[in-house]
Amino acid sequence: MAARDRTVAISAVVISRNEGALLRDTVENLRATLPETAEIVVVDDASSDGSTDFLSQGQEVRLLRNDSATGVARARNQGARASTGEVLVFCDAHMSFDAGWWQPVCELLERPRAGAASPAMAEMPARQHVGYGLSLPKPHLEASWLKEAPQGPVLVPVLPGACMAIRRGIFDAVGGFDEGMLAAGNVDNEMCLRLWTLGYQQWVTPETIAGHHFREGVPYPLPPRISLHNRLRLALVHFSPARLDIVVGTLRQYREFGEALLMVVDSDVAARRQLVQAARRETDDWFFRSFGLEW
Repeated sequence: MAARDRTVAISAVVISRNEGALLRDTVENLRATLPETAEIVVVDDASSDGSTDFLSQGQEVRLLRNDSATGVARARNQGARASTGEVLVFCDAHMSFDAGWWQPVCELLERPRAGAASPAMAEMPARQHVGYGLSLPKPHLEASWLKEAPQGPVLVPVLPGACMAIRRGIFDAVGGFDEGMLAAGNVDNEMCLRLWTLGYQQWVTPETIAGHHFREGVPYPLPPRISLHNRLRLALVHFSPARLDIVVGTLRQYREFGEALLMVVDSDVAARRQLVQAARRETDDWFFRSFGLEW
């Protein structure tokens, strides 16, 4: 049987917090475009807008509700634990896919060193301004879209976490998402960097272009110190002392830097660094050289 015809067991894990009508649109789209054997797990991370109420009306979607917000990393891990699929697809709650979108993505996971894979992303509703993965070009650690269309599947530094597929065995082996990353921000960057240094590749297929609703901000409070905390945690866990100095020097300009730094210091970051660096096969210097990132 050709790979294109083989259906894999897929679990789509959708994290939602105050997504409004976009969540329902996303769930209905996933139901229409995934194989009939796929399951959809929605983790409602303490929404206050009633956006998941429609899931109580008999739809074949598993709903997990949190009384208090746990953040993207913890909610994704929670959804993964509750699912059963061979392939986990972590999906934002404001997405649109075409029929068969999952096939080229799952085919990439068959490659010998593949760790995770994603479709290309385009701005909804017109599907313009396509991004083919992301990079980390500057030490402020804000990811930047790769806009040059490749001729075929391409290795990228960072996958668009709005739709990231990973085999369950690999997800479990690397320990899932880092639950020390608070709320939102840099969660996907950390996972991709960790996968690369553990020896796993990250692929994007231009054959599938998913629609993503890009917003100016998240629909819930997200203090600036949280973003800074997550960037500092990523650097403290993964980077060499010289590169860490560059990041810290760059992030010092932000007013909330001191508060964010205290939050990181008062965490498990030292133990996390030791654990991650003891397991990795490649260094952060290797990662930066591999993608021509010169900082």
